[in-house]
Amino acid sequence: MTDESTAYGAGSARTVSVDEAEALVRGICFKTGPPRLLGVELEWLVHDLHDPTRPVEPARLAAAADRLQKLPLRSLLTVEPGGQIEFSSQPTDSLTACVEEVAADLALARAELRDIGLFLSGYGKEPWTHPGRVVVTRRYDAMEVFYNSWNEAGSTIMCRTASVQVCLDAGHEEPGPLGFGRRWRLAHLLGAVLNAAFANSPLHKGRPTGWRSTRQATYARMDPGRTLAPAEDMEPRAAWTQYALDAEVMFVRGENGPWEPRRGLALREWLRTGEPRPATVGDVLYHLTTLFPPIRPRGHLELRMIDAQPGEDGWMVPLAVTVALFDDPSAAETAYRTVKALADTAAGEPTPRNPLWRRAARDGLSDPELHAAAVVCFAAAREALPRLGASPRILAAVDEFIGRYVVRGRCPADDLLDLVAERPVDTEAGS
Repeated sequence: MTDESTAYGAGSARTVSVDEAEALVRGICFKTGPPRLLGVELEWLVHDLHDPTRPVEPARLAAAADRLQKLPLRSLLTVEPGGQIEFSSQPTDSLTACVEEVAADLALARAELRDIGLFLSGYGKEPWTHPGRVVVTRRYDAMEVFYNSWNEAGSTIMCRTASVQVCLDAGHEEPGPLGFGRRWRLAHLLGAVLNAAFANSPLHKGRPTGWRSTRQATYARMDPGRTLAPAEDMEPRAAWTQYALDAEVMFVRGENGPWEPRRGLALREWLRTGEPRPATVGDVLYHLTTLFPPIRPRGHLELRMIDAQPGEDGWMVPLAVTVALFDDPSAAETAYRTVKALADTAAGEPTPRNPLWRRAARDGLSDPELHAAAVVCFAAAREALPRLGASPRILAAVDEFIGRYVVRGRCPADDLLDLVAERPVDTEAGS
């Protein structure tokens, strides 16, 4: 989630018409060319080193964030509403370079947190407690009011979830395995396989929710105008532009005082009427930061469906596998042929509320079709990784994940479910 201080440069205060806004959004959503750059955004929960099932007090979270923000990191470090810590890598042209830079930042951060009795915890949703918001900004104040006018799902996403978000170039303008149209379609089908394989959020207050990825199931319950995928039967630029202008404005920013939450005001209507004030270029660009579909086009592709992963190196696996399946032509072709067979399962309903994505979030790789697809896709990725120059550390992490989970039809969520089945945890005292 982008901080309220985001700046857009000269011209952002200029008012715009509907046609101008459509041209603006259409022009920036897919920046095409040979796939070259990649990146990753890692969100982490912060847990007590000695008792991870107990809540961390807001003062300790604030102290942790303050210490981490003083470290000499290459990644951009931000603090999410519930105190989660996010590391956003610099764009790199090498998978190994990206991994090495982020791993070095994480090593610094882990040492700093260990010194104050905390650690970075890789779960897609807080499994033990039910933390509230600790970061106060006008953006988050207004977002919380807007979300709560729907249900509690938005507050859960803001304060209690964490993810691995993989960022990839949009691809070539021309058709083919590396064309942006193919990659856009691939992302919406392969995304279900990635969500199933890396599902890691099955608990609420220590008890099973019935979902392997409660985080993804929660996203599916939020405002559909900003969390469902755009129309998948339209040309991608046209689909995203229509989606963005038809989505409700979450709030109207002001120079002073609180930002005004809105319900029922689509961006298109605001642009047309000029009420409650004329919309500007900056308003249109800021509105785009409040849209959270599973795949968000930001010039590049941002894949948002992967839960945070356990262990020090667990985050490397979704990054490496996803990069291989998109940027290696042979692996991309194998992945596309494999997941295209799943398209009928979606039954024409939008991602992520269609049956395919619901099965992924609920069942993980215990679903036979998703398991079969994962076996093929992970094998193709593993074969491609040496061609992409993946380091031995990356290959070892991928091999360990394939053997522990993919081959056996399991996902990280199953480990947590086994844990609570064998040794129930009483978390009510800390909830």
